Amino acid sequence: MADDARALPHTELSLADHPVIDLWPNGAPDPLPDVGPEQSYLSSGGGGPPSTMLRNVTAPTLTVFPADPTRANGTGVIIAPGGGWRILAWTHEGVDLAQWFAARGVTAFLLKYRVSATPDDPAVFEAANAKMAAGAGVFERRPATELPRALADLVKDERMLAGRTAAATDGRQALALAREHAAAYGVQPDRIGMVGFSAGAFLTADVAMQPGGAPLAFAAPIYGGETQGRPVPADAPPLFTCIAQDDRMLFKVVERLFVDWSNADRPAEFHVFRRGGHGFGMTAQNKPVDRWLGLMEAWLQDLEML
Repeated sequence: MADDARALPHTELSLADHPVIDLWPNGAPDPLPDVGPEQSYLSSGGGGPPSTMLRNVTAPTLTVFPADPTRANGTGVIIAPGGGWRILAWTHEGVDLAQWFAARGVTAFLLKYRVSATPDDPAVFEAANAKMAAGAGVFERRPATELPRALADLVKDERMLAGRTAAATDGRQALALAREHAAAYGVQPDRIGMVGFSAGAFLTADVAMQPGGAPLAFAAPIYGGETQGRPVPADAPPLFTCIAQDDRMLFKVVERLFVDWSNADRPAEFHVFRRGGHGFGMTAQNKPVDRWLGLMEAWLQDLEML
C-alpha cells in the first residue's frame, strides 16, 4: 500500500459546510413502513474506535465532498455505507472514504439511503442487534461447501428485502443526480463510479447491473454484492471486489459475483484476504485486509480514474 493510502483518522466532524442534495424532494417512492425518526449513535466501526451510525433513515441525501482543487481530475464517486439495510455505518464506511477520495482529486457523493425500521428504544434496538450477531455465528462452524452462495440463503426478513429494493432505487437516483450536478463540481458525467460496503455493496452491484441509464464508470462492491443469477450486461462497468476469507457469511457470495462478472468477459479484479472479518471499512486492524484500499487505489489508477 502506498504510504498515504490509509484513510484519515475517524473524525466525527460536522458536515454543515458540505453541500447536500435531496434525492427525493417531493418524497421517496414506495416509502418503507413504520420507520421512526432518524437517529444517530456511536458504535465500534469495523473493530476500531467508535464512529457514527445512522438508523431509521427516511429522507435520503447526497453529501458532497468536493475534490481538492489542486488535484481535481474530473472523476466522481458515489459512496454507499453498509449496515444490513437497518443502519448506515456513516463514518468508517462513508465519511472517511469520502475524505480520502476528495484529497486525491475525486469528488465524492456520500449516499445516505433509506433503511428499514428499527425499534425507537435504544435498549430494544441493541438487544435485536445482539440476537442477529449471535445468529450469524453459525456460519463460522460450517465448511465452505455449506456457506451461503446468495443473499436469499441468508435474508428471509421481508422488511430487510424491502430495504434492499428501496436502497437500489435510491442508488439509481443518486447516480442520476450526481450526473445532473456534475458540472457544478468539475466532474465529467461519464467518469462517475460507485463504491459500497456490505449492504451498500449489494446496492452498488444492483446499480451496476441496472443503472437506469448509462453504465457506471466503475463499480467497487466491498464485502458484498451479487448478480442474483441475472446476465451481466455487455456494458457492465469494470468491477473491483474484495473480502476476507473468515467473513463466513458473504465470502462465497462475493466469490460468485466475481465469477459471474468474469464469465461475462467484463473486467474484474477480486482479492481474498486470509483474515479481516466483516465490516472493516476504512479501519486499520493490523490484518491482511488493511491492504484493500491500496489495491483499489492501484486499480483506479490503472483505469485512469485516479
